[in-house]
Amino acid sequence: MTIELQFWPILVQWPLLLSGAAVTVALTGVATLFGMLIGVLCAWSRVNGPLLLRWLFGAYVELIRNTPFIVQLFFVFFGLPAAGVKLSPLSASILAMVVNLGAYSAEIIRAGIEATPRGQFEAAKSLALGPLQTFVYVVLPPALKKVWPALVSQITIVMLGSAVCGQISTEELNYATNLIQGRNFRAFEAYIVGTLIYLALAVALRRLLNWVGMRFVFGR
Repeated sequence: MTIELQFWPILVQWPLLLSGAAVTVALTGVATLFGMLIGVLCAWSRVNGPLLLRWLFGAYVELIRNTPFIVQLFFVFFGLPAAGVKLSPLSASILAMVVNLGAYSAEIIRAGIEATPRGQFEAAKSLALGPLQTFVYVVLPPALKKVWPALVSQITIVMLGSAVCGQISTEELNYATNLIQGRNFRAFEAYIVGTLIYLALAVALRRLLNWVGMRFVFGR
């Protein structure tokens, strides 16, 4: 038995693939921005915050890290309407990805903060820096430098995990791939193309984040 591969019926649908890839990139960009902000806030609160905040953020981190992303996505899209909060597929996908990345990045960043030598805190106090200034200028940059590879990996995982957002009709790359193979029944070729696009996006994302880290986050 021979398999005849026909990629042209897939490639001719390039506008749909491009649109899906663009949505995946957009989802990842928004999730990275807000997820990292949540991660920094949670990490600081778990290290230096009052007991109540430590408990609340600790519960949030444990809840998200110990449940599947697709369950979180379904809760946001199908569960929240029962509480009167109805979101579009795109909004639900963004919210679920932000919440997911926020929890994972919080633990990664917390590890970097706790690895900061106590001498840096004492040096900041000697310079009369306030708690916020100490955290932003003295603690956070070296902490991020220590854990940046882990953060890059986690952001990449979240980007790849966005493939399940097609289950709620978010028109990302996997949704576009499923739609194409449903039209021409060339599933094998369609998923080969989809896989290669995801691979290219992941490699590009890692290189971009590594450059951003060196250039803007923690310096050379």
